[in-house]
Amino acid sequence: RVWFVDDGSRDRTWEIIQSFVQRGLPVAGIKLTRNRGHQNALLAGLFTAEGEVVISIDADLQDDINAIEQMLDRFHDGYDIVYGVRKRRRSDTLFKRFTAEIFYRLVASLGAQTIFNHADYRLLSRRAVEDLKKFRETNLFLRGIVPLIGYRSTIVHYERTPRFAAA
Repeated sequence: RVWFVDDGSRDRTWEIIQSFVQRGLPVAGIKLTRNRGHQNALLAGLFTAEGEVVISIDADLQDDINAIEQMLDRFHDGYDIVYGVRKRRRSDTLFKRFTAEIFYRLVASLGAQTIFNHADYRLLSRRAVEDLKKFRETNLFLRGIVPLIGYRSTIVHYERTPRFAAA
């Protein structure tokens, strides 16, 4: 099942999600009352979605869905967390690549454990999601919280494409 999270959009997003559901597609929707921010929208999806495995992916179509098969293979190999990591940042501007590099270095210097070039494309086992629920953070930074869960993790590399639509 695919879970869509409408983070307070003002366009036809919710109408489109409802039309998928009405047509009997394996889709569900979560409508937030207002824009709560990307990290909170991700958390709403992770905490609401059911199943043995949950995979988060942004709707801008930049992350390669073909990596999902590899993520599931790693899950079946015994990993509870599988990070989707870009092979390279070719689709980014020079400025974006530079600021991303600075960001990851700064976060590391502050003592946070993050995965370089990982955004929010990841697989979490059900037990990893349940343990993520135990964190009571209000200022969310999932890229820093997920590694703290502590379960066996690995990386799947993929190519990121240019953004399909503005986010």
